[in-house]
Amino acid sequence: MTPEQLSAAIVDVLRLLVDEGAITLPAGVPESVTVERPRQQGHGDYATNVAMQLAKQAGTNPRAFAELVRAPLEATDGVAGVEVAGPGFLNITVDAGAQGEVAAQIVAEGESYGHTETLAGNKINVEFISANPTGPIHLGHTRWAVVGDAIARVLEAAGAEVTREFYINDRGNQMNLFGASLEAAALGKDIPADGYRGDYIPELAAKVVADIPGILDLPDDERVTAFREAGYGLQLEEQRKQLDAFRTHIDVWFSERSLHDSEDVASGLEKLRGEGHLFDADGALWMRTTDFGDDKDRVLIRTNGELTYFASDTAYYVNKRERGFDRLLYLLGADHHGYVGRLRAMAACTGDDPAQTLEVLIGQMVKIMRGDQEVKLSKRSGDLVTLQELVELIGVDPLRYTLARYPSDSPLTLDVAEITRQASDNPVFYVQYAHARVSSILRNGADLGLQPAGTGDFDPSLLSHEKEGALLRALAEFPRVVASAAQLREPHRVARYLEDTAATYHRFYDTCRVLPMGDEEPTDLHRARLLLVAATRTVLANGLKLLGVSAPERM
Repeated sequence: MTPEQLSAAIVDVLRLLVDEGAITLPAGVPESVTVERPRQQGHGDYATNVAMQLAKQAGTNPRAFAELVRAPLEATDGVAGVEVAGPGFLNITVDAGAQGEVAAQIVAEGESYGHTETLAGNKINVEFISANPTGPIHLGHTRWAVVGDAIARVLEAAGAEVTREFYINDRGNQMNLFGASLEAAALGKDIPADGYRGDYIPELAAKVVADIPGILDLPDDERVTAFREAGYGLQLEEQRKQLDAFRTHIDVWFSERSLHDSEDVASGLEKLRGEGHLFDADGALWMRTTDFGDDKDRVLIRTNGELTYFASDTAYYVNKRERGFDRLLYLLGADHHGYVGRLRAMAACTGDDPAQTLEVLIGQMVKIMRGDQEVKLSKRSGDLVTLQELVELIGVDPLRYTLARYPSDSPLTLDVAEITRQASDNPVFYVQYAHARVSSILRNGADLGLQPAGTGDFDPSLLSHEKEGALLRALAEFPRVVASAAQLREPHRVARYLEDTAATYHRFYDTCRVLPMGDEEPTDLHRARLLLVAATRTVLANGLKLLGVSAPERM
């Protein structure tokens, strides 16, 4: 019996009590109630505070409310006992058979176990990374490459329809400087003072020259444009390859230029005019964002007729909403705190309720240390270490897991030696080793001709040992952990859950023998425990997948 099934059983009891007139709930019976594992042993398998939540509405005290719920809940199939504790908690003990069924359920559901319909019907756009196409993906982007992708994965697991989007900043003076830097490198000239440096610039320039014979013979103005466009295409393709290799797959690469080429900016401004939030002053066009809490109004078109970045941001927001997204997630760097207020005000100016349609997450900086030295300089990029170099230094799995393991709104300092160390106190190794260990046990069982119990010959009541119960309850928590990670945009909850579950598994394995010894004949208990091991492997693999981390079968 899972927490979700217990929640449904409690809701059924509440409906029964309302129908019988035993209680009155003016606001109606809730669709679900909170069921959690108690923190202390001896307080049952699960606990709920439903009585404390609903007693006031029912016009009684929590303990009296809990007593009304206790008897019919205790009569529910799969429930062994219910105790009223403290101010009104209901501590629930589950039948061993009902609890053991969780193992069969997990194995039957396989890769879909942990998925829910919590966010079904939501169409969510997650925009993250959004690097300029003028250089490699670097450390400053890497945290969002992991966290943004992991957020998208847990949102999908919770039933949402998700689009991962990369906003290509391919318009503005930085693109012209990029083209001029490539041209200078190809001609053997000095890079412009405010141009782009690093070994990748001459490498890219040489590639452009090889791909476009005669480019050096073009007139000066045409030549720099040709270098800019060719270099842009090559660098963007390199960014795609690096992110794909890092297991961060982008669904939509959205060009800032396309907003202007398609007249989306003009149509976005027209929408704002229709909402009455634009005004002209001092020869410029402004948006009255102060109407919605911004610290100042924002310029959209300067006095010289040039569009501001904020005009593009506004048009991009309108474009996303017109593409049918219900909610837009922006994942921005630590230096973008000032954007939050203006983005919310901008959304309000379009006629939306920002609380419903817009969400901005700010990520903090990451430091990578090697010994007592910070890893921050790169021969390739000139001033920042690249994603490719980080992967070569640390590896995809340790880097992804470690960056996903911590709340993204906290600064993070990582030590290369600690991240890559294969020891039980290294979290990524610990979880991956647990998966490899359960895989090994299942292989060894197969070598003995012993397979996990099937649904037809599985007696769930055999899994009655205390350590088996603890592991079953841990595995049953997985769907709720995933749903919580999705609702709170906190994929680190999945990582911490996996570590706790791996520890629970190791305690089970150290106490409960899974495979027969020597000439011992296999029993139904061996097969039942093998099923529990198979269920553990499913949960560990599914959880690692949500973080974009591999689940090795051998280590």
